[in-house]
Amino acid sequence: MSAPQQTVAVGVVVERSKAASRWSDYLWRPLSVIVGAPATAPWSKLSDDGEHTRFFAGVADIALHRTETANYQSNLLSEQPLLWVVLRPSETTMPYELLMVTADPAEGEAMTEAGNDLVDTVPMPLAVQQTLASFVSEHHVEHRFSKRERDRDDPEKLGRRLRNDERR
Repeated sequence: MSAPQQTVAVGVVVERSKAASRWSDYLWRPLSVIVGAPATAPWSKLSDDGEHTRFFAGVADIALHRTETANYQSNLLSEQPLLWVVLRPSETTMPYELLMVTADPAEGEAMTEAGNDLVDTVPMPLAVQQTLASFVSEHHVEHRFSKRERDRDDPEKLGRRLRNDERR
């Protein structure tokens, strides 16, 4: 993909909760995003109530591309605009690394095909909605749908099929 026309920095908060399963000790999920880049180290513990622990996973830039404005617009027009957070399994002390955050529903859905990545949605903060709306109004070009007409075949240019009795 080409270089983004604009980026929006967001901090990501994830939650680890105890699992009621014998195959996994914990369940992880993105919980929210914070507008801007907080001066907090990645994977800093924010709170712990015994059942749920919240961590600041790090900062990611939401890349805005002018070719994706139709997807951004449909996201903004939905009942609850969302951001897609992608966490990738890691071999470090924490089980995941923050891979990306996107406002493009198609890109978010495409990231679910990668296998082990954890992809989940979080509500889009109002400040990001306003930035995205401004970006869409500046860059969106409405494309009218037009059905492409098939070229009509010219029977004179087509090869004629010979019958068996005509072959020799």
